[in-house]
Parts: sequence; structure tokens; C-alpha cells
Amino acid sequence: MTPAVKQMEAAGVAFSLAEYEHDPRTPAYGEEAARALGLAPHEVFKTLLARLDDGRLAVAIVPVSHRLDLKALARAAGARRADMAEAEEARRATGYVLGGISPLGQKRRLLTLLDESAEGLPTIHISGGRRGLEICLAPADLLRLTDARLAPLARR
Repeated sequence: MTPAVKQMEAAGVAFSLAEYEHDPRTPAYGEEAARALGLAPHEVFKTLLARLDDGRLAVAIVPVSHRLDLKALARAAGARRADMAEAEEARRATGYVLGGISPLGQKRRLLTLLDESAEGLPTIHISGGRRGLEICLAPADLLRLTDARLAPLARR
């Protein structure tokens, strides 16, 4: 059981888990999850970490069908600039490996922003804390459990 799943259970929030066999040769983890589980890519969200110009780390959660707009992330976070965090930095900050980073159950609470496209969906899928495990939950529950804010973060 991952820290993300433990957090969901402790919070008493309605959620479900979906598992699939991860192919280690696949570099696009989110797209792999959508394909393997037969989900629409706009319903599966990836968790990305960025380093802001003021030194803070920020978590950005965007649909796998889109890319993270770093300028939009910086604006939403009140910074001038944002760059993607290095893989090792992301692992140290969250306790998860790339492709398995969940916005839930992280080692420490980071500024978290969820793309505004999630607001209109009844449920979304996010990483469950390891490659091949997805959590399905209501966006409102994710916002509450991570103290996240909605913001326009995604671009095609």
C-alpha cells in the first residue's frame, strides 16, 4: 500500500484503484495509463514538479493529453519563472519515483495546483504512488486533501 492510498483511506474519501502492467520501456507514463485502462486522456492527470525562481517547489497536476505551461504555473504560484525539477529532486521531495509521483501522500506538503479542466469532471485519475497504479477520485476531494488551488496550467 502506498502513502497516497493510505492518505485516501485515512481521510475516508470515496475512491477506487485501477492497476495495469507497466511497460518499463514506456517513457510517457500518463498516456500509458490512459491506454491500458481504456480512459480518455483528459480524465487522467499527471503530477509534475517544478522549481520556482524563489526556490520553492510546486506540484502541477495536468491532463496527460496536455503539456504543462511553465509560464502559467509561475503566474499561478506568484513567481516570475518556473523550470521542471530534476528527477532526483522530485524523488527526494515527494518520496516517489518519476512515473509514480502522486500528489497525495508526499513526504512534505508543497504548493499544489490543479489544472482548471478538472473542475468540470465528476472524477479524475491520478497516480496512486507507483507506476501501474491509478487512483480515481472527485477533483474536489483532491483539492481538499492537497490544499490545492485550481489554475489554468495546461496547453496543447
